[in-house]
Amino acid sequence: MSHIVVYTTPHCSYCVSAKALLRRKGIEFTEVNVAGAPDRRAEMVERANGLTTVPQIFIGPNHVGGCDELYALDGAGKLDALLAG
Repeated sequence: MSHIVVYTTPHCSYCVSAKALLRRKGIEFTEVNVAGAPDRRAEMVERANGLTTVPQIFIGPNHVGGCDELYALDGAGKLDALLAG
């Protein structure tokens, strides 16, 4: 199983939705709250090639993108394989 990191902020509906999908699949992930944490936000932006919106989701070394991209992968039947590593 690949290590999953989800960069989030509180009260973000897209963050809640992305985390809910991962939880429904029984997937454990590390959540990094970037609100009020400029060093963690800078880390996210660097890892996400300049993207500043949340969530930003990483599965292993792969940058998935945000909530819409996560759901698109799932809808295309490609998320489970990526999660399995």
